[in-house]
Amino acid sequence: MEFFKYTRTFNFMGRSKGAMAFSIAILLASYVLLFTKGLNYGVDFAGGTVVQVKYDTVAPIDKMRDSFKGNDIFNGASISEFGSPEEVIIRMKTSSGNVTTDVGDITREALKGSGNFEIRRVDIVGPKVGNELKEKGIMSLVLAAIGILIYVAFRFEWRFAVASIVALVHDISIALGAITLVGLDVNLDVLAALLTILGYSLNDTIIVFDRIREGVIKGRSRDLADTINESVTRTLARTTLTSLTTFFVVFTLFMFGGEIIHAFAFTLLVGVVVGTYSSIFVASPILLWFGFSVKNYHNKLAQKEQRNTEKQRMRDQYDSGVV
Repeated sequence: MEFFKYTRTFNFMGRSKGAMAFSIAILLASYVLLFTKGLNYGVDFAGGTVVQVKYDTVAPIDKMRDSFKGNDIFNGASISEFGSPEEVIIRMKTSSGNVTTDVGDITREALKGSGNFEIRRVDIVGPKVGNELKEKGIMSLVLAAIGILIYVAFRFEWRFAVASIVALVHDISIALGAITLVGLDVNLDVLAALLTILGYSLNDTIIVFDRIREGVIKGRSRDLADTINESVTRTLARTTLTSLTTFFVVFTLFMFGGEIIHAFAFTLLVGVVVGTYSSIFVASPILLWFGFSVKNYHNKLAQKEQRNTEKQRMRDQYDSGVV
């Protein structure tokens, strides 16, 4: 079903230089944030302890902070609401390797007199485990990028593969910059969101590339810029519907899903917007700048067809007994 019908072709490539300048500015800002402020690694990667506490009434956060004063275990601990005013999360850099008694018992003792509460969860991750998770997380992103490079190069051409990888690096870098800007903790859920962005952005880029290749093969225009403009315009309705529906779903999770998926939903929100933008204004222009030639591609297809025809002719001769 076609909800949007366009009677003219939009000149996306005519605006590619301005869009690329904007992308470079955002990328530079993201890298400046990453190198100056740095990512705020959560308990999953940095190690430490998370204690979830639920009160009968609104959690007295100020009183809790006063209760933790003077106790070395709670030095640098952060307290934040978790889904409701009655429930809070306490994050500490202390892990079980640094204490001789149960962290839950220590927390319960420290909060005596702050009201009626219960300790609902205590998660402890040692520094060694956190480093292993961080290394494996980075490795998963690298392996995913390598797999994408091989797949796209095999299905299309090496220029398409490089363009798709540049677009994915663009998307992940901006998502990490946004995470750094708002100060979110980077845990396994954020890593899952980054891997989801890879898949979402690649899917959008592959659809655009498919239309570009189709336009090149049919030879509607010898000018690659015109072919890209026509191909992107043809996919615009699909891209708009897919991106908007995904954005609204993720936005609903961000607003009403609670603290537990807040970082995941925020990362995906940024990824959906940036991924949609990059498939049009980052991946496609790179094909132009890398010198992809419609004429050469036609010649390559003709040579491939000629080889297949020759192979089929020889196979037919063999089947008929003619050597």
